[in-house]
Amino acid sequence: MTDDMLKEMFRLREGFMLAMTKINPDIHPTWPVDLTDKASQQILRDTALKGVEEMFEALQHLKNWKPHKQTEIKEFDREEFLEEVVDAFNYFFSLLVLTGVDADELFDAYIKKDRIIHDRLRTGY
Repeated sequence: MTDDMLKEMFRLREGFMLAMTKINPDIHPTWPVDLTDKASQQILRDTALKGVEEMFEALQHLKNWKPHKQTEIKEFDREEFLEEVVDAFNYFFSLLVLTGVDADELFDAYIKKDRIIHDRLRTGY
């Protein structure tokens, strides 16, 4: 196990993207993409939406969320749920790789936003 799991996840995803590009050169543009380019923005949007679709697939495993439903389904396939969440993360990692964001930049942005939301909580935002 690596000491920096986030960096390893980025490394694995980019490795997969490079392997896919060798098989099908048109599957991904050269990255990082030009964020001002219309075609690049369309690719980024499509990639993000694929991640959202995978999250919806994960949510399909939640059977007891309707407040009006009287019955409860006790079976839950945690492995399949987690697999769909990982699929979503893979698309979101692809989005970050395509935009040139690395693990350090994502971590820094996360810490910055975490401070903001905790400050909001503290100040009654």
